[in-house]
Amino acid sequence: MASLTYDLTLAGLAIGAAAALTGIGLIVTYRATGVLNLAHGAIAMVCAYVLRHLVVEWGWPLPPAALFTLLVVGPGIGLVLDRAVFRPLARAGSPPAQTLVASIGVFVLLVGAAALVWGTGARSDAPVLLGDDPWAQLAVVVALAAAVGAVTRWTRFGRELRAVVDNRPLAVLGGIDADRVAAVGWAFGAFTAGLTGVLLAPYVRLDPYGLPLLVVEVIAVAVVARMRSLPVAIVTALALGVAQAQLTRLHPEGWAGPLVQAVGANLFVVALLVAALVLPGVGGRGQDVLPVASRPSGSVPRGVWMVAGVLFLLPLGFAGTDLHTAIQVPALAVILLSLVVVTGRGGQIALGQTAYAGLGALFTALLAAGGLPELPALALAVLLVAPLGLVTGWPAIRRHGLALALATLAVGVAVSRFVFAQPYATSGLELGRPAGFEDDRRYYVLELVVLAGCLAAVAALRRGRTGRALAALRDHEAGAEASGVPVAGLKLLAFVLGAALAALGGGLLGMGLRAFDPEAYDPVRGLLWFAAIVVLGADGLVSPLAGAALLVALDAGTRGGVAAAAVGVLAAMAGRVPPLTSWLPDRRAVPGGARGSPGRAVSRSRPPAGSVRTPEAGRARAEAVPASGARPPHAVRPTAAPRTTRPVAPPDPRARPTAAPRLRAHDVSFSHPDGVLALSGVSLALAPARITALVGPNGAGKSTLFDCLAGTLRPARGRVTLDGTDITARAAHARTRLGIARTFQQLAVFPTLTVEENVLLGAEQARRGDAEQSLRLLGLAGAVRHHRAADLPTGILRRVELARALAGGPHTLLLDEPAAGLDAAEADALARILAALAAEGLTVLVVEHDPDLVAGIAHVTHTMEGGRIVS
Repeated sequence: MASLTYDLTLAGLAIGAAAALTGIGLIVTYRATGVLNLAHGAIAMVCAYVLRHLVVEWGWPLPPAALFTLLVVGPGIGLVLDRAVFRPLARAGSPPAQTLVASIGVFVLLVGAAALVWGTGARSDAPVLLGDDPWAQLAVVVALAAAVGAVTRWTRFGRELRAVVDNRPLAVLGGIDADRVAAVGWAFGAFTAGLTGVLLAPYVRLDPYGLPLLVVEVIAVAVVARMRSLPVAIVTALALGVAQAQLTRLHPEGWAGPLVQAVGANLFVVALLVAALVLPGVGGRGQDVLPVASRPSGSVPRGVWMVAGVLFLLPLGFAGTDLHTAIQVPALAVILLSLVVVTGRGGQIALGQTAYAGLGALFTALLAAGGLPELPALALAVLLVAPLGLVTGWPAIRRHGLALALATLAVGVAVSRFVFAQPYATSGLELGRPAGFEDDRRYYVLELVVLAGCLAAVAALRRGRTGRALAALRDHEAGAEASGVPVAGLKLLAFVLGAALAALGGGLLGMGLRAFDPEAYDPVRGLLWFAAIVVLGADGLVSPLAGAALLVALDAGTRGGVAAAAVGVLAAMAGRVPPLTSWLPDRRAVPGGARGSPGRAVSRSRPPAGSVRTPEAGRARAEAVPASGARPPHAVRPTAAPRTTRPVAPPDPRARPTAAPRLRAHDVSFSHPDGVLALSGVSLALAPARITALVGPNGAGKSTLFDCLAGTLRPARGRVTLDGTDITARAAHARTRLGIARTFQQLAVFPTLTVEENVLLGAEQARRGDAEQSLRLLGLAGAVRHHRAADLPTGILRRVELARALAGGPHTLLLDEPAAGLDAAEADALARILAALAAEGLTVLVVEHDPDLVAGIAHVTHTMEGGRIVS
């Protein structure tokens, strides 16, 4: 027994050492570049193939072949990726989610390239580099970790690396060559990936899909280490390796036996699932958003749809294997349509759709095997799988970008390992076709009918209230919540609908193939599907049709791997190459001659550049404004005189009786996570028909108090009341529906929606109000209402944001620096509008740095310093 324990411990140390190498490489790359390199496993696979090719195919001696692979090929791949893919993204300031898409593209590209060069079959003759001695592998891991630690702590390069990690822009201003630091990080990360690959290859299946997925599973050790601590990553890897090896001695009996054995054999998958779903997420919030499609909904010309229809009807004239292959296309299009809902319209990163597609096929097969006809079995399977979308929807409520990507990927890997790959779940399953549709041609017609219905349903969703809310969530989550959108519930809805569509497509695919094939729902395919829909245009209904046709046709008509290589190249160029469907003709001309730029993407973290030169605020008409912001010759300037220090008469607090305050802050205190005290016992009362202004220096606590009133922040002490009712625990969207509207210091508009849709969203979500009246009040009722927000300058967008806030019919309006980015005439017009709103009984709070605006409109002015109201 002792000997068995010792042998299993040694085997576990070997597995743990390889996992530790992965953790070291991922952490160093992430700290040097900020990129979570999901392509790490693909690099490992390529290096393992190169070493095998040099030794087995070309007859090189192992030592020089290993040195060439590890010191030239591996680092060379890293340097090429840095220079060709990730350095341009870093210089352009691309958000982390965009670099994540690029790393997925590199993963898919390398997998496809390996399949093209070496084929898809497994290789069992990979050379053994360090023998069977786990202590040698452990010594390599410890030596590498010690070297990294020493370089980081005691060398100039280490100081530069720490500086780049802490603040890259500031490090560059200090004279540090951040590109050089990133290049070294990529070279070292690729070296560790290559070392991991050549160590694992002799003991696992060496093929383009198996080894990369195995390395993806051990990302868990880096996530547990929070992408920072090398010792934590190494200890976690070794502990998981030893524990997994020891669990192989368990052979429980009964119904739970196979599941327990599956868990014991896949402990790293369990760790990845727990780390992704339970531990604090990697990455931040706000900057890690996906690039969104720039084409307006419904803007694809009818001719394109006619061509797509003809192409999808062509297989009806096929026969034999051609028709049998074409059967996969409509089913795959339905699966890809699920990504249009979740990723394209909802903006959520979903890398685990293969899990729901496979479960749809599996449940259909199980229900059909139980005697239920195939079509009812498919419908019931969809209903059973749809609620499982909450498994990925739940973490999406509080996770974004990189953290959400890991969570969805972990779910896909876990379902693949614990369900699809286990004989207890899939052995002996057969899947037939519905009665009357056994023939390939008839079944293809059935698929086309289902696909058409799904396209119509998603098109209706996109055009309706829910579609606008999803687009707002995608474009600016905080702004959507401030507009009254229930963000948490909407995310859950998106993932549930996505799971249902994926399950429907998966069931159709299984019936088309007449079998449940676990490899058809491999997690690597999920990355390929995600990359395909992103490069084609995630928010377009044509994209799933084109993606399905290309993926099936390329691999069926050529060698396997061509589709992955092609999609990978395009995804690796994310941020520099617009979605392919954006190059299609646009039948939707923007009034006034302006057109959306098909390749333009608008960041949600900062307002579009530009300033208004055609202010028509306060009038019931508006002229079309070109996207450049230039004033058309026929534009009408307001008749107000040039700006003075007081654009309107100073309000007299005694002019009308003051009603009882509605919104109050009672002894509110708040500290930031770093311990800095932002508010200390602040009390504030906002009365109807009065404009209250908060002024003070930066850091005084004005915006923090503002956010506590709006519901964005919850105070540590004190409370917020509305008409005497405590609303401290109410979320921002709930306060909006209570009649408390807000705007943001940095613009919170939805760039892919039109002006009218932006304003309409505020009225819909607040469930009251009048969007048309708000458009007229802010001078947006003319042709400009049909412009997308992405094409308009800052001044007009300020009015759009205010109009959206007013469209909900609020009784309290919270404005955070509303004059930011406005010129003198626009600020004058804003002052007149606010004075009129207050005269109508609206409660207004303004946080503003413009003393002229404050002096001209405020009935009461409070000065804040050091987190307190001092006057």
